[in-house]
Amino acid sequence: MSVTTATDTLLDGTHTVLTPEYVEFRFTLAGLYSRFLAWLVDAVIVLAISTGILMAINVVMMAAPGFASALGIVIYFLVDWGYAITLETVWSGRTVGKRVMSLRVIQESGVRIGFYHAALRNLARPVDRLPVFYLVGGISALASRSQQRLGDMLAGTLVVRERRLRVPSALGATGDEGLLADPLFVARVKRLSSEEREVVLTAALRREELRMEARLRLFAALGARLQDALAMEKPAHLSDEKWALLVAAALLPPKQKARSTPPRRATA
Repeated sequence: MSVTTATDTLLDGTHTVLTPEYVEFRFTLAGLYSRFLAWLVDAVIVLAISTGILMAINVVMMAAPGFASALGIVIYFLVDWGYAITLETVWSGRTVGKRVMSLRVIQESGVRIGFYHAALRNLARPVDRLPVFYLVGGISALASRSQQRLGDMLAGTLVVRERRLRVPSALGATGDEGLLADPLFVARVKRLSSEEREVVLTAALRREELRMEARLRLFAALGARLQDALAMEKPAHLSDEKWALLVAAALLPPKQKARSTPPRRATA
């Protein structure tokens, strides 16, 4: 699903994603202080890993300490890049430091990043670090309306503050839970693209934030799109919103599905 983006002013500290249905989703931009603290945590981890590797190399190459020192510098940069790129790719835009500070890297379109975006933003770090302590990157973020350092501008990414959104109890309680037990339906849902999954889950979690008109418009378009993507008709008794919530419920891990279902009262 294609989206266009619009960005609020720096003072607002938000990034707005405007869907084709003219429904807005707002993301809170991460400030420089929280990003610095996240980087500090990651830097300590990278330094510890690099030091451990370098100590092992020094033991093996005691006869050539100069070469070992030069190799240690190369190893540090490889670990630094590899750590950030790998974690941001497999951990949906987070590193350990970002998780501690409740931050996440996303695309400007509001969906999660992939390897391409993680690689681009992190390979640009040497430039952002110039001349020391990310001075270039900090100035770039202050000058940018979306608080992006050069690497983020290159990759088309943003660092946002995560909001802890609870899975609504209504998710899965759509009046047609039997469809969730249909292996064919679940298999088709699992084949949705990562972008389609992001849109469905975001709409399900943030629907209460939308005005009714925008909410109806969003789920009408989303419901029609899901019928095409799943190659199946929406059950006639389900509204577009309930249909989308049913798909979202099928995307949830089993534990979250169990939490969204009210416990049954024990009988004697």
